[in-house]
Amino acid sequence: MNKRDYMNTSVQEPPLDYSFRSIHVIQDLVNEEPRTGLRPLKRSKSGKSLTQSLWLNNNVLNDLRDFNQVASQLLEHPENLAWIDLSFNDLTSIDPVLTTFFNLSVLYLHGNSIQHLGEVNKLAVLPRLRSLTLHGNPMEEEKGYRVPGSVEMPHRPP
Repeated sequence: MNKRDYMNTSVQEPPLDYSFRSIHVIQDLVNEEPRTGLRPLKRSKSGKSLTQSLWLNNNVLNDLRDFNQVASQLLEHPENLAWIDLSFNDLTSIDPVLTTFFNLSVLYLHGNSIQHLGEVNKLAVLPRLRSLTLHGNPMEEEKGYRVPGSVEMPHRPP
């Protein structure tokens, strides 16, 4: 399958779902079986997933050390990740590794332990980011969290 075909089909592929697995460190994903859904995961000839969605919600992750390396082991095209769900973990900040996925359009970070509203500014470099969830983090207690326009993302050229 060439890259163009991959881009056209993988958006509809089921996610690589490691939710509710009590995962403490990203490296554990390599030895963990993903959850199965109604539709089977499609895999490349090398055995890597062809999806653009990685769900890691409802685990106990407190950092994303080695995220790029593990994503490369699990996904045929990690650079095309469009949806990452890290909700309900123990993350205290927004790891800069997330800013390396330029095709990311959905990022769920709700229900973590992210302290500072300024962490969101790191994500301004993601040109396709359209959906970001942050509720349920300590940052929502900061003044300005719910004030429209208080945390403006720098203008991105079209």
